[in-house]
Amino acid sequence: MLFNYFVYIVTNENKTTLYIGVTNDIQRRLSQHYFDSQNTKKSFAGKYNCYYLLYYEGFESIEEAIQREKELKKWRREKKDKLITSFNPDWEFLNDQVI
Repeated sequence: MLFNYFVYIVTNENKTTLYIGVTNDIQRRLSQHYFDSQNTKKSFAGKYNCYYLLYYEGFESIEEAIQREKELKKWRREKKDKLITSFNPDWEFLNDQVI
């Protein structure tokens, strides 16, 4: 991957809950979400078993990535759904693409 930072959207198995985050290591972050969901359940993603990757964007700077994360978090669910569908029409879990 050519980018240093990523904004990503993960969901649970039934695709009912979305979590938006930012990271500099998407593989490690997905592993952390999975571990938390199976063990401590301390984070939002862990409590709702959100570790299935649906969407991601790459950025060269952390400032850009954080700005985009904040923008997406303000969106209504319908707009987030449209963004995911434009990137991943079948809402397939993309974890294998980044690992």
